[in-house]
Amino acid sequence: MKKFAIIVAGGSGNRMGTDIPKQFLELAGKPVLMHTMESFYDFDSQCVLIVVLPERHREYWKGLCLKHSFTLTHRVIAGGRTRFHSVQNGLKLIGEEGIVFIHDGVRPLVSQETLHRCFETALKSGNAIPVLPVTESLRKTEGNQSISVERSIYFNVQTPQTFRCDKILQAYQQDYDLTLTDDASVAEKAGFPIFMVEGNPENIKITTPVDLIFAEAILGRE
Repeated sequence: MKKFAIIVAGGSGNRMGTDIPKQFLELAGKPVLMHTMESFYDFDSQCVLIVVLPERHREYWKGLCLKHSFTLTHRVIAGGRTRFHSVQNGLKLIGEEGIVFIHDGVRPLVSQETLHRCFETALKSGNAIPVLPVTESLRKTEGNQSISVERSIYFNVQTPQTFRCDKILQAYQQDYDLTLTDDASVAEKAGFPIFMVEGNPENIKITTPVDLIFAEAILGRE
């Protein structure tokens, strides 16, 4: 079964306190986005890599590829107004059946085991999303009160959210609304049940300087 990876890299550097978008920040000697792409190449060297970037960053990315002698074959397409529209754009480059991973460009530490679980479950059931159980206590607010919540029924959702191509292409035909916060919510609204698999704790989304420190430490252990 052919594999595709749509890697959405439309972030800014605001929460990092830098002018450099976070996907381009150096991690262990090369940009975060390159580590992310290599995770999918290591999983399957034939995986079709599709990178979704803001139009204004395309030339900058080309320069980084030259600087770091980064030669992994990939296609680049411009992002859209929201993540929903960026994924829609990436899906336009898929014209055949297969399994597509939709992944955050700033999650460079997804494990090979997580990718395998996502692929096998999506192949069997149509989709798979990696999750981790909530380990800290939760509370919610109701009016002026806060109320304890049973954490065992909640999960933290990661990427890559993984789908049979025909199913997610169908789901992304619907109009955008604010409730569609990730690909699973898009598929769910289109009527598809969502299947969860175990993620990996290291698969953090790098959004702050502390996240970058954690990622450096994790890579330093390997």
